[in-house]
Amino acid sequence: MTRATRGPTEATPEVRGHADFGRADDTLTVMTLNLAHGRSTGFHQLLTSKKRLRANLEAVAQVMNREGPDVIAVQEADGPSLWSGRFDHVEYVADTAGYPVHLRGEHVLGARLAYGTALISRFALHDPLSVTFPPPPPTFSKGFVVARIDHPRLPDGLDVVSVHLDFARDSVRGAQIDQLIRVLQSRHRPALIMGDFNTQWRPGGHLNRLVERLELQAFEPDARLITFPTTSTRLDWILVPPQVEIEEHRVLDDVLSDHRAVVAKLRIR
Repeated sequence: MTRATRGPTEATPEVRGHADFGRADDTLTVMTLNLAHGRSTGFHQLLTSKKRLRANLEAVAQVMNREGPDVIAVQEADGPSLWSGRFDHVEYVADTAGYPVHLRGEHVLGARLAYGTALISRFALHDPLSVTFPPPPPTFSKGFVVARIDHPRLPDGLDVVSVHLDFARDSVRGAQIDQLIRVLQSRHRPALIMGDFNTQWRPGGHLNRLVERLELQAFEPDARLITFPTTSTRLDWILVPPQVEIEEHRVLDDVLSDHRAVVAKLRIR
């Protein structure tokens, strides 16, 4: 993937593939999943054979085909990396599932590692941007990718975001949320944000602030939905703008990684 530098933490990721929106109705199905570097529930991707990595990613593709999302946001999504088989996991999942368009943002790059967040789509992705948050030692960098999809009912288009926030410190997540808000406000269009936020819904929390500042909505935010079974918490979210209504929201039972996939059927108002 080529990276054109736009600033110390921003890059223009390459969109691979091409497609028209191809839909005249007002529905949109989306999905988010932390890919866990392809290891599924294995101890570590470095200890997982390339054959097993591919089989794990093929299982993700099978679920995508079954659920039929139009756009998928993935996190811990690897490019060719020493510790995860030296192949592009995003491209492999997209090709296996038959999705024509994908982009990957590299938030960790170097030392034979290349991974971050990504979008996989049935539709064309425009105006792509990859943002890497400032490094938060000792944990690895996180970030997000965003791109615009077009729809006849949305004259300015819709920004779709795949984000991954720091898992270790609430203060770091707060700063990352602030940067996410600034970037999305500068793009001047509605935003649909999906990903692994590594935080739950709580009064005065950073997730709540994100929703308030960008006028987003979450599906039953106080409901006890578990997306990260290890700690029995809800860390993975789909947040929609006022122009979009959540008609159906499900946490899947499929064991694809240490996180559970979340799927939402949306209607454009």
